[in-house]
Amino acid sequence: MTTKVQRQAGTGCLYLVATPIGNLEDITLRAIRILKEVDLIACEDTRQTQKLLQHYGIRKELVSYHAHNELTRAPELVIELEQGAKAAVVSDAGTPVISDPGHHLVTLCLRHHIPVVPIPGPSAFVAALAASGLPSEEFLFVGFLPPRTGARRKALDALKTESRTLVLYEAPHRIVETLADAADILGARPAVIAREVTKIHEEFLRGDLNELLKSARKRAPRGEITLLIGPGAAEPQHVAPAISLRQRVEQIETEAGIDRKAALKQAARERGLAKREAYKQLLLEH
Repeated sequence: MTTKVQRQAGTGCLYLVATPIGNLEDITLRAIRILKEVDLIACEDTRQTQKLLQHYGIRKELVSYHAHNELTRAPELVIELEQGAKAAVVSDAGTPVISDPGHHLVTLCLRHHIPVVPIPGPSAFVAALAASGLPSEEFLFVGFLPPRTGARRKALDALKTESRTLVLYEAPHRIVETLADAADILGARPAVIAREVTKIHEEFLRGDLNELLKSARKRAPRGEITLLIGPGAAEPQHVAPAISLRQRVEQIETEAGIDRKAALKQAARERGLAKREAYKQLLLEH
């Protein structure tokens, strides 16, 4: 990486600049000023950042900095900063480092005693949470779940006892699978799909996980997606069921005329059990 910036004496500074997540008007005056003042801007996609800069009449040297070159590009940027350069890091949208590249560069800068200054602004999950209608006093930001089914289900299983609102990012081509796994493991919790927040086609889909899954199977949501899952119902004091799980499953089979697998799923949902836990309990009742 080569740069042609005129540096001031002393150590440089790294600015983490939040940029719009859709609407280009969602940027702070301070962020615009910093982008005008720095010597260079490190960005995920130079083409995407160029659109923002052109909108505000900013001409700056752009350096690519993304997940695939972060380990090699970060040390190069640190050398520039040690020589007095002022640099801004931006992601394609939202706040750098939060589910976006930047963490490695920040830790490297701190190790080399280079100041790191956050320039706050838009964040997709914060905007989605505020408008979701779900409890926001306490929440857990999970970011992206693992893409593979086994790892994703394991991650969701670890969140089963979480009593705070869960906030996740998900790719549109995986949202149906994620909703299916979440509904199976977490139960029919209230949830919201926040789609294309701040953009022209912004949409909030509300319901429980089963309802959202049914809707998504008919018409899969597109664009940038934030999935918010509310807390489950408060755990009731343990009271032994009037009948065993096996008896309840057989009862549902007879009354509803459905197969054992579907009856077990319904009985598990009634008792607040994950499907796997219900199956284990059924085996123990032999």
